[in-house]
Amino acid sequence: MNLPESTEMYLKTILNLEKRNSNVRAIDIARELQFSRPTVSQQVKNLSSHGFIELNDKKHIQLTAKGRQVAEVTNRFHDGLIEFFTELGVSEETAQEDACRIEHYISQETFDRMQDFLKNCKRHLEERRT
Repeated sequence: MNLPESTEMYLKTILNLEKRNSNVRAIDIARELQFSRPTVSQQVKNLSSHGFIELNDKKHIQLTAKGRQVAEVTNRFHDGLIEFFTELGVSEETAQEDACRIEHYISQETFDRMQDFLKNCKRHLEERRT
């Protein structure tokens, strides 16, 4: 996506917090990421100025369509990487940690080929079972 890792991380966190509680505040992000409130407040201003989020009059944070798209792609990469790694036999914990790092740097092309490879392996295993 060619966005800074921190941008993707914040947007993904906001999306995940939204799923748990529709009203996301800067303090919720700070707690989730274990960052200081001033650090989060600065990033919230940055995300807002780039059109990724909006703040309502109660200071609740909402993803814009642009921000939601980035967050959803980052989540899809994250989940797909975990699935790929665990199918390789990597422990869930290590797969989670590695996915969190790699999701920000992997290209769409590489990710797509990994997913194709995984689907082909699963299909081949199913064919052998029948």
